[in-house]
Amino acid sequence: MRTKLYTILFLLAAVTVFGQQKQVQASIDSTKIRIGSQFNLTLKTKVDTSASVNFPEGKNFGRLEVLESYPVDTIRDGGRYELVKKYGLTQFDSGRYVIPSLPVFINNKGVKTDSLLVEVRTIKVDTLKQKMFDIKPVLKAKANNTFWFWLLFILAFVGSTAFGLRYYLKRRKPREPKAAKEELITPIEKATRELQNLEKKELLAKGQVKDYYSQLTDIARVYIEEAIHVPAMESTTSELIEAMRAAVLKKRMSLTQETFEELEKILRTADMVKFAKSRPLDFEIAEDRNRIEKTIVVIDRSIPEEKEEDDIHTQLWLEAQRKKKAKKKRNLIIAGIAFVVSFVIVFSITTFGMDYLRDNFLGHPTKELLEGEWVKSEYGNPSVFIETPKVLKRRDVSGMIPPDAKAKIKNMAMFEYGAMFEKFYIAVSTTTFKEETDIDLNVALEGGIKSLEAQGATNILVKNEEFNTDKGITGMRAYGNMTLKDPLTAKPIRAYYEVLLFKQAHGLQQVMIVHQEGDEYAMQILERVKNSVELRVN
Repeated sequence: MRTKLYTILFLLAAVTVFGQQKQVQASIDSTKIRIGSQFNLTLKTKVDTSASVNFPEGKNFGRLEVLESYPVDTIRDGGRYELVKKYGLTQFDSGRYVIPSLPVFINNKGVKTDSLLVEVRTIKVDTLKQKMFDIKPVLKAKANNTFWFWLLFILAFVGSTAFGLRYYLKRRKPREPKAAKEELITPIEKATRELQNLEKKELLAKGQVKDYYSQLTDIARVYIEEAIHVPAMESTTSELIEAMRAAVLKKRMSLTQETFEELEKILRTADMVKFAKSRPLDFEIAEDRNRIEKTIVVIDRSIPEEKEEDDIHTQLWLEAQRKKKAKKKRNLIIAGIAFVVSFVIVFSITTFGMDYLRDNFLGHPTKELLEGEWVKSEYGNPSVFIETPKVLKRRDVSGMIPPDAKAKIKNMAMFEYGAMFEKFYIAVSTTTFKEETDIDLNVALEGGIKSLEAQGATNILVKNEEFNTDKGITGMRAYGNMTLKDPLTAKPIRAYYEVLLFKQAHGLQQVMIVHQEGDEYAMQILERVKNSVELRVN
């Protein structure tokens, strides 16, 4: 009886559902899709021509992503409109997902759609037909910046050549007849001519008072330096006056206190004009110019005729000044070259990166190993044939064999290049036992890891898999990362390692390679070495 009641109720519900037509119908074109595939959701409704309809919008419907919202299609059906709205949806993770009830507003009244179910399936991969490989390391894309580098190099070369040529021509000028003629001009004649040329420049008429005073006092300082041999150009006003007083006493010149005061007054006025932006009156400027000319004439008349010893002193002073100027020019050239080189280095690092500069100009140890002449040789017993960038050197391991193992080991040898904390390290070791021994490579690997830990390695990540040489000899490949400590700086170094282990009836063969992480050249060396490994089977 109860069963009949449930049946009747179910039938009534079905009749009710099918008897009522939904105002908004929702449907999808596929209930099962692949990950990332698009399927379409369609919403339909029939309304009067005067009705306003707003369909839902958004970036996500539930956990499904809306790829595209298409324009509404309008179909006229007599006195009514059928509105069709489509959405492109997807999901990038497998599972069963529900499109929730969506609100559609008809004349500002919300109408909910039915919820729908869609299944997102994964793509099956047949691992028997498609082999799985390790994730390759990230490699930097090499930009072709050669044009810009050579353009910069040419500009730097042209600039340096022009600077050197200018300096060379400047140094040759004193040997020219014209320059030789200029050497005959006395300091007083040179100062007088410079004062006349200063007036011809008409700096005062142009309002350039600061430049006028600067050149006026420079004429006086150059004259004093050449006539009395005092370093006037590099001295302050106070230092210049003190140096002049000492030179006057030494040369027994008849200069009055008034001359010193006049010169000091003009120099201090010039300092005020240059550094304190003071501006003398026009008549004061004219007086200062006359004072300078008068002071120079007074100083020149007070200079006594030079004796032979004075002439020697003068020549020595002139030679010292010449060397000083030559040193100054040399320093300028060195500074210019240093600036150009520094600019080229900074520009190269900024434009091409430090790796490009190091690889092509400063040198890169592992790149040099990779591109150098390789050596193929046989090491140990049972032998390991291997190709390496450098010849491996034998290491004495007699002290490394535990006392309890010496009774079982017939022979043990080790050959290596570099050190583990350096850019690249490779070691080949072979062990021969006195009797036939069943060696467990996992135990041998565990012993090798403990040996690394004993040498200071930490955070060792170990992965292992089967490894086959080109001739089909099977062994074990262990690889991973570890942290080493630089013995000089005590700084941690993150390194990558690979170990190849092979067992024989009477022996064990091992190849170990370690290099710093992120070195693409070291990775290429590792692959080449690993692919060259062959064994002598006992």
